[in-house]
Amino acid sequence: MRQLSLLLLASCALGLSNPAAAQAGMPEVARETVPAPAQPGALALPTATPGPDREIWHTDAGQLAVRNVTRPTLNPFLPVGRGTGAAVIIAPGGGFLGLAIEKEGWNVARWFANHGIAAFVLKYRVLPTPVSQSEFADKLAGAIRGEKVGFGPPDDTPPEALADGLAALRHVRAHAADYGIDPARIGFMGFSAGGFLTRSVVEHAGADMPAFVAPIYPNMRPMTVPDNAPPMFVGIAADDFLIGMAGGRTALVDSYRKAGKPIEFHLFDHGGHGFGLGNRDDTTSQWPDLMLAWLKVRGLIKDQN
Repeated sequence: MRQLSLLLLASCALGLSNPAAAQAGMPEVARETVPAPAQPGALALPTATPGPDREIWHTDAGQLAVRNVTRPTLNPFLPVGRGTGAAVIIAPGGGFLGLAIEKEGWNVARWFANHGIAAFVLKYRVLPTPVSQSEFADKLAGAIRGEKVGFGPPDDTPPEALADGLAALRHVRAHAADYGIDPARIGFMGFSAGGFLTRSVVEHAGADMPAFVAPIYPNMRPMTVPDNAPPMFVGIAADDFLIGMAGGRTALVDSYRKAGKPIEFHLFDHGGHGFGLGNRDDTTSQWPDLMLAWLKVRGLIKDQN
């Protein structure tokens, strides 16, 4: 799986914004840090790693990203006025070495909140990387060239990230009345590594299972589908390297169908990896509306009155 790890590393290096350049080995990660932004309403999860706060903020392609997260949080984005009663937890991607938290977290959460769905951005724990941003950028570039640098993304979800995802579900469900949402209509979604996490949540949630899940450009390899697996929405571009790493197949979809569980799958003609809310010049920008329509058809959201 080393090739998959290197490609995840490359996508992380570009803030998940330029996969073609990433796969060619041309990282553009920022070499300077920025102050931690205000995160009003962010709630600490009980799964924090003991010790000091070590997180480091920087920009990638002009948007905020964070790495070395040791204190996971959940940041609510609630609808203005009457909502639909549904909610979704959003896990950004970043190869489990960092989080593209603005592009694949806050921006997405605002979209859902504007459509009446309470959204909660999960800042989950990631693997440790060098404290120096310039050293991180240099070693990231070296890793993409195949050098051993002492860190790299895992092949699947680390246990710390999974624990944070499950803790987020428990928190939102326990406080559903406070947020004005239905505890039976709480979903979980994620992008890239966050999509890996979403799959892992389905495999390990047990009684904490979300009402729906939406891994966006996730690991497309086979998965273990439990008996209580929820409806799944998947969106990925045909030229995404993760499909190539799955042997050109969509085995994730096959696993769900074989288990007899409902799945909606959108394979976009092109769009690469890491399109977030979608690219302007292709059809990937349609996935949020497609997911909204899917939620309505399945009765998971109701029109606002």
